[in-house]
Amino acid sequence: GIGTFAYWYASSGDIAFALERMVTVMVTACPHALGVAIPLVVAISTTLSATNGLLIRNRTAFETTRKLSTVIFDKTGTLTKGSHAVEKVIPLTDEYNADEIIQYAAAVQQNSEHHIAKGIMATLKEKSLALWKSENFSYMQGIGVKGVVNGKNVVAGGPNYFTENHLSLPEIPNEINQEAETVNFVLIDDRVIGIITLADSIREGSAQAIEELKKMGIKSFLLTGDNDRIAAAVAGKLGMDGYLANVLPHNKQEKVKEFQAKGEIVAMTGDGVNDAPALAQADVGIAVGSGTDVAAETADIILVDSDPRDVVKLIDFGKLTYKKMVQNLIWAVGYNVVAIPLAAGVLYPNFVLSPAMGAVLMSVSTVVVAINASFLKIKK
Repeated sequence: GIGTFAYWYASSGDIAFALERMVTVMVTACPHALGVAIPLVVAISTTLSATNGLLIRNRTAFETTRKLSTVIFDKTGTLTKGSHAVEKVIPLTDEYNADEIIQYAAAVQQNSEHHIAKGIMATLKEKSLALWKSENFSYMQGIGVKGVVNGKNVVAGGPNYFTENHLSLPEIPNEINQEAETVNFVLIDDRVIGIITLADSIREGSAQAIEELKKMGIKSFLLTGDNDRIAAAVAGKLGMDGYLANVLPHNKQEKVKEFQAKGEIVAMTGDGVNDAPALAQADVGIAVGSGTDVAAETADIILVDSDPRDVVKLIDFGKLTYKKMVQNLIWAVGYNVVAIPLAAGVLYPNFVLSPAMGAVLMSVSTVVVAINASFLKIKK
């Protein structure tokens, strides 16, 4: 404004005209449009995401979603329902029957929040069996649980228990479908007394989510502590780009790092305590709403409805939000680039912008930015 006044006063000597040009420039120049171009989109996108079941806890991570190249999914509770139901109880010794195997397993699992523990506890209740007391409970991350029941050392764990303790894995009976059933061994005093198998079902929408990610050019991988057969079966059924099986909880974070080391922009989607380090490591950590509090606290974004398709919705919305920000910035900057020279009198004497018209243009530019931001919508 002062520069405009100085120019016109020096060139024309007309102080009234110089003052008019200065006032017009000051009225026309619109910091409002620039000031609200991005914050308005941020406010609207935050409100829209929350009302559509996407809770954004980290804004920077949300803006990274538009650049994602890989999405890693935990299996249990994320792509599957996480409601493990007991399929088979197989005694491996004559000393204990099927009900006793369930009771010993339930006794050491009763203090665990794991999906397998919940499945075994549900079966105990269905059969109206007594819940025995357990002492010295210990949770072995990614392996199983152990405790003392009726004076006996009891372990309930998966195949990783044998791997970690350098023990030979017992032979799996042919009647068990290893592509669909999770195997849980029950040991008493280091001797396997039986096997409990549990099955989970794939969430509705998981296949569609993977398909939509493919259309976007985003790779999807399955990350699970289950064996190769189960991982391959689930990943194959969903059409994923690959899988990582037999991954212990403390190794999940390392797997995410490996993808990042290859230059991938990675999102990790999970629901459990075991997923928390990986969620924190990923460029975008996504927790499903049905998961644990630890996962939710660690994640950047929470999917309230636990629907895998919401991952696609999230990425779409991230791209649309960024597009709106760019549009608003282009308009706000473009307006000032054009309007300020006109207000300064660059086309004088052919065209002179009056202060009143400058004020109108300033108001219109702010309204345009607001209207454009209001058009932001989440794809259903």
